[in-house]
Formats: sequence, structure tokens, C-alpha cells
Amino acid sequence: MSRSGINSTVYHGEVCLGDAEVFPTNNHAFPFPSNEIRISHLSPPSERCPPLSILQTISPFSVRCKVQAKSVTEESLLRRLYLSCFQEYKSAVVVVGKEELHLVAMPSKVEKVPCFWCCAVQAGLYASCLGMLNLRCLAIVFDLDETLIVANTMKSFEDRIEALSRRIDVEDDPVRVSGMSAELKRYIEDKDLLKQYIENDAVSDNGKLVGVQNEEVPGLPGSQERIVRPVIRLQERNIVLTRINPEIRDTSVFVRLRPAWEDLRSYLNAKGRKRFEVYVCTMAERDYALEMWRLLDPEAYLIGSRQLLDRVVCVKSGSRKSLQHVFQDAVCHPKMAMVIDDRLQVWDDKDQPRVHVVPAFTPYYAPQAEMANTVPVLCVARNVACNVRGGFFKEFDESLLRKIFELCYENDILDLPYAPDVSDYLMSEDTNVVPNSNKDVPISESMNGSEAERRLSPPVHLGDEQQMQHQAQTSLSSLDDELSVNRASANNRSCLDSETGQMTLLPSSLFIGVLQEIGRRCDCKVEFRSVIGSSKDLHFSVEVLFSTEKIGIGMGRTRKEAQLQAAENALRNLASDYLLRLYFVSISFGNAGNYVSFIAPNSGSTNRESDNSSLGTENGFLRDIINPVPDEPSRKDDLVGASTSEQMAQSNDSGGFSSVLSSIRELCLEGQNIVFRDQAPASVTLNKGEHYFQVELAGQILGKGVGLSREEAKLQAAEEALRTLKATHSSQRQISNSLRCNS
Repeated sequence: MSRSGINSTVYHGEVCLGDAEVFPTNNHAFPFPSNEIRISHLSPPSERCPPLSILQTISPFSVRCKVQAKSVTEESLLRRLYLSCFQEYKSAVVVVGKEELHLVAMPSKVEKVPCFWCCAVQAGLYASCLGMLNLRCLAIVFDLDETLIVANTMKSFEDRIEALSRRIDVEDDPVRVSGMSAELKRYIEDKDLLKQYIENDAVSDNGKLVGVQNEEVPGLPGSQERIVRPVIRLQERNIVLTRINPEIRDTSVFVRLRPAWEDLRSYLNAKGRKRFEVYVCTMAERDYALEMWRLLDPEAYLIGSRQLLDRVVCVKSGSRKSLQHVFQDAVCHPKMAMVIDDRLQVWDDKDQPRVHVVPAFTPYYAPQAEMANTVPVLCVARNVACNVRGGFFKEFDESLLRKIFELCYENDILDLPYAPDVSDYLMSEDTNVVPNSNKDVPISESMNGSEAERRLSPPVHLGDEQQMQHQAQTSLSSLDDELSVNRASANNRSCLDSETGQMTLLPSSLFIGVLQEIGRRCDCKVEFRSVIGSSKDLHFSVEVLFSTEKIGIGMGRTRKEAQLQAAENALRNLASDYLLRLYFVSISFGNAGNYVSFIAPNSGSTNRESDNSSLGTENGFLRDIINPVPDEPSRKDDLVGASTSEQMAQSNDSGGFSSVLSSIRELCLEGQNIVFRDQAPASVTLNKGEHYFQVELAGQILGKGVGLSREEAKLQAAEEALRTLKATHSSQRQISNSLRCNS
């Protein structure tokens, strides 16, 4: 930095504080008009975050210039400003157009005069993000239709019933007829409930008459109108009936709330501690959107009534959603926000890495899908939000803050540390998970956009927008065409019961998704690798590698079936490890504790009668039973325990075996015995003169070896066993480190 700066005068309001030199950085133009630095106000003090850490997070590498006071007197007003900012974590703000220039007090290695870095940021953004970062709070943006709710009017019910009935009349496949008939029955039952509500202000629920309760809608800012809606809430069934315009019965709506919403809702703002600032971005019409959100958040627990108009954002049809639009009033930076939506492509490209895509909510087409997995969809979303927040503030607190405190006025701008971004901690959409696009779901089950406009207008003029994607066409003919899609596609891993018509989604998304999340949190790569199957009937075999260590294997008639089984077996193996059980608890992985108990009820014991295509575990080590060893009495020289290992080592010509065996024993727990078996399983074919050995620990095969001599085969098996143990201990250390970091 050149020592010849630009002379400027510093003012706070109309009070002159003194003279300073300004040194522009990175060829930036001089930022202050008329060589005057006019401070309009000081930022609010921060509780724990120095101003530079906030500015680097919301406006990285935005240092426009460096400012150094020319006066060195201790009583100068400029020095008082410097000390106030430095000690109270405040910045001095200069407003230039739509930007704020923040003067950040910096320590100096040499000079004893007030020194500042000047950073540029969008006006208003600093104050908003300051509070969030102090409280370790992020922003979360929800879509409504088919993400959190499904809503229908009488007209939308009638259209869907008519379309399904026509399709059933021309369908020949009895399985598809059964499935569509069951779906049709569900539509008819809900339509009848809505009809009772419209006509009688009451419904019959399992023989019990339930009447409306008048719910007063909190007034919006600037509105004196008092609105009272007749509402019926069937809590146990997640059903709500409401009326958009209380005076017009034709605006009645039947709403199904997505299961586990209360779990997610309570996490976002638990016991008064706000973890996320909540926003809504939808393509639905505003009056409809406001009422749907009120049903989800009746006590204004997540969004206060004064914030509703700003935080419920409705996007016009044909436009893409964007975080910039949601935060247009500089209430948050997109880097500090995540999105929950059932569609990815409706978001701007730059925002898509911050979108957690959930499967569309389909209570009519697949009512059992939500509960098919041990962890419901919205509980998974809650866990993802928890992990995102944890990762973001771990990086912010442990890395960015620490490095910011090490910076001085003399540092170069490039010395600023990397700032965290929500997209760094959000898992990307995976092709192995149940498809989020729901290609096999033929029609939208909720009333959206232009459909809402058609069915709730003209009295309340609802719905200028329509959903993008498969909501683009809402005519009856398009619904009829879309219904021709096969509803029992194997790609969605769904099974349709021909008797009940119930759709059940297999939990492939749970197994694979949880496994990948564990790998991400442990900083270990999870890979699925195809191998040659050993069975004539099962044509595909897949191994799961956890940082190059094989932790599961599965076989099936299709690659997906093998992959699913491999993921499930891998989770069984990981679940038996005590450290990982603690890890599941530490990351609050929803119902993962129940899930672990479910998939590993007998961890720590070997069941020979279990499925031979899986991997079992005991004491944290792998047991490969693809080629099981027959139960038979062990030969006397097979058992190598604490008392016999020395004899085995002495019987070998080379000292290599003794060294390997000693290393193996160091990695084993006290009292554990290593077993060497020389009987090859039936699946292993040996050439003439070859010998086979395998190393077992508590019934688990750790290594195998084939050689021209017994010693060679035994050494090869021992070396492989040692590598297996080292890899297992390495994984456990990584999990332990992750536990300590997350505690």
C-alpha cells in the first residue's frame, strides 16, 4: 500500500471529527464524494461478532479502501470514535446511494493512530444479518402446495373424480384399475366431507358430528377489517376445512396438512430460541397463500402478523422463484438461507444449491408414502435444516471468527478468510433417492395458481398464478392425458396392493440418504460399487465403500435392488458401533434412534440363520458371510488366543507374520481371540498345491489369503486382516472427531 493517500475530512453528522488519509484498494475508485467522509450513524453493537466477520459473510472481499487518521492525539474525536467502534463491535456507517460504507476499526501492528477498513454492503442488510449471526440464526423459505399442504375445492374434486372415472372405464390392467379405484374412493370421501361443511357448517367424522369453530384472523398492517372464518380442524387426520371468504360458501377449501409438520415447526423456534427466520415463497394467489399459512401457523409462532405481508411472497406465473425476490428489502443474504420445496427447477439457477428438494405430498395417490419411511419427509427436512445450521455456524465460529481476530490494518484484503454459505452444507439431490420430480404421479393433487383463480373467483379474485412444471395445463383434457401414466412404476420403488389399492413406497430414500448424510458429516466418501454376483439367481451385487472401507454388500435381480440391500446392510453394520449410536444422538437425526433399534436389534451377536446375502457385525468389525464357514468344531491349531499366539508366531519361518500378528492384537480389545481357519468355503476354488486361510474375530472374517504354502496363505490373510482393522479404527476416529466437533 502506498503511503500517499487522499486527504479527507471525517464528519459525524455535522460535527467534524478530524482529518484522515484514504487509501483505495484493488483499483477501486475513491468512494467518498467531495473528499468528505460523512458518517450518518453507528451500527448497533454486536454481542459476539466483530463487524468485519459480518461484512465478510454478507459481502465478501468488499473492502473499498483503508482509512487512517492523521491526528494522533488521544483526545481527538476521531480517536474516540475509533475506540467506541473497536471496543463495542460497532461500525461507522456512511450512506452513499443504495450502499452503506462501513468503517471497521482495525488493530494496527505499527501505527498508534485510528485505522479503519471500509467495506461496502447493500443498505439495511448489515443490521438485519447482525442480529441473525449474533443469535446463530439462519433463514428458511417454504413452498406451500404439495410441499406442506394439499388443498381442493368442490370444483377441483369434481374434475379429478371425473377424470379418474373416465380412465378407469377404459383401463384393462386390473392392478392399475385397483389403484385408481382406491384413489377415486379417497377423493369421493373428502369431497363428501367438504360438501357437508359447505351445507351444514359441520361434518360427520367417524360417526361424531364436528361443528365449525370461528377463528379470528389477525389483522394485517394498515387494515381495520376484522375477519372471522368458520374452521373445522380434524387434528388426528391432519385435515382442515376453511373458507377463504367467510361470506361466500363456494370459496370453501379442504386442506390436508403434511404429517410431521409440527415436529419441523417446533424445531424452528424451540422454547423461544429462534433457530430460523421463516419465509414463504409460492406461486399461489395472496389471499389463498395467507390463509394456508395461517392454518399451518395459527398462533403466528413462526411469522408475526406484522411480518406476514413481507414474508409471504407470491410469485407471478411464468416467473422463477428467487431468494433475491424473497429478500428484496435486504432482510437477509441468500448465503444465509435454505429452501424447502418439492420442485427444484422453479428456482433461479444461482439459488438451486440452497434448495432441499422433498418428494411431493400426494395423500390421494400414495397416502401411505409419508409413513413408509421410519423418518417422515418433514422430519428429514428438519434434520437437514439442523445439519445446515450446525455446519454453517461451526465454520463461522471456529474458522471465520478466529481468523478475523488475527487480522490487522496492515493485512492484505486477500488475507480475509472464506465465509460459510448454506449451500456448502446442503446435500445435493441424488438420483438414488426416491425421485423428487414424482414422474409417476400423474396430476397435481392440490389446487394451485390459475386453478385457484378459476375455482375461487370472481367473488374473492383468487389466483392470478399457476404452478410451473406439471401444473402448467389444468384443463380437464390435460388431466385426462396425464392420468395415463403408469402408477406402479418400479422407478419409484412403489408397490400397489391389488386388493386394497394402497400405495407403499419402499424406504430406499431413507437407507441411502441416511448413509450419505453420515458420510458427509464424518467427511468420508460413500460409494456404491458394482461387483460380480456369486449367485445364479441374483444377477447384481453392489458393495458400499465408506472411505475405501467395505461396510456393506447387497445382491438382487436389479441393480437398484442390490444397491438398496447394500445400503441397508451398511447401516446395520454402522449402527452396531457404539460411537455411531452416540453420533446419531448428537446430530438429533429425527427418529434415527428408533431406526437404529429397528435395523439392528441384535447388534453384537451373530445369527447364523440370518440372510446370508447381508453383512453382520460384532464388536464394531465386519463379518463377511457371503461365503459362510460351516459350523464345526475348531481344530486345535486354528485358535490363536492370548495363550497360543506366541506359539503360532514361532512356527513361522519369517518374522513378518509375528510382526503382523502383534499389530493385530494391539488393535483388538482385551479378551478377543483371533481365529485362523484353513478350510476353504465351497465358493472358493483352489488350484492344486494351493492353501487357503481366513482370519476371524468374533465370527467376522477380517482377511483371506491364498498361497502355495500354508505360511504364505496365513501371512496374506493376516496382512489383509490388519488392513481391515486399521481402516475400521480410522473410521471410528473420524466419527469420534465428528462427535467432539458437534458436541
